[in-house]
Amino acid sequence: MMKLHLLGVNGPFPASRGATSGYLLEAGADLFQFDLGSGVLGVLTALTAPESLTALFISHWHFDHAADVPVLMYRLQALNRTLPVYGPADPDSALYRLVSSVPCFDFTEVSPGSTLKSGEAAVRVTAARHPVPAVGYTVSFSGRIFGYTGDTNTLPSLAEDFLGCDLLLADGLFPRESWAEGKPHLSAELAARLALEAEAKALVVTHLNPFIPRRILLEEARALYHSVQLAEAGAVIDL
Repeated sequence: MMKLHLLGVNGPFPASRGATSGYLLEAGADLFQFDLGSGVLGVLTALTAPESLTALFISHWHFDHAADVPVLMYRLQALNRTLPVYGPADPDSALYRLVSSVPCFDFTEVSPGSTLKSGEAAVRVTAARHPVPAVGYTVSFSGRIFGYTGDTNTLPSLAEDFLGCDLLLADGLFPRESWAEGKPHLSAELAARLALEAEAKALVVTHLNPFIPRRILLEEARALYHSVQLAEAGAVIDL
């Protein structure tokens, strides 16, 4: 059994009293944090001591996905603790350069196609299309599969990467009328199409811009795929 906690669901900036991207996945006794955007660390700390995480997985180094990482550094240093961190290489990012050089982070560079064992789960790194180096992840544990696209626009490999997911957490920031091939994110409709093609059992659309009405995103996604919900900060979803 796995359980997903939606800590922060906005992007590229938070709603009032909200947080940007951050998701905590329980897989048995293991705790996997996916992204640690603005405002996420405090929400995470209300649930568990951050230094108790099994690992932190970063999809890319934009601030709305990793802004709280330097603040986490201060906590780890104060406690003299080390945390495993995984993410793509991006030498142009100050956050990447920090994490890959500070001793409190045991950093491992990942790229699409990488597979690794973390705790009792198998983690596979998937491709993403974004203006900076970016990846997604799947986690397989106890016969269940969780998939997280990170930030991405369309890619031919996405449906295969997330094939058979029990829960797909997908970037779906744009309504149909605002999406374009050159944009950095999927639309909610395209996230639903991905879930359909990947035969996912359930879809959560995330990376929600506070300026875009949620109703429009949900209507457009549900027109293609029935088992869909929009991410709600504080929600807990059983896989």
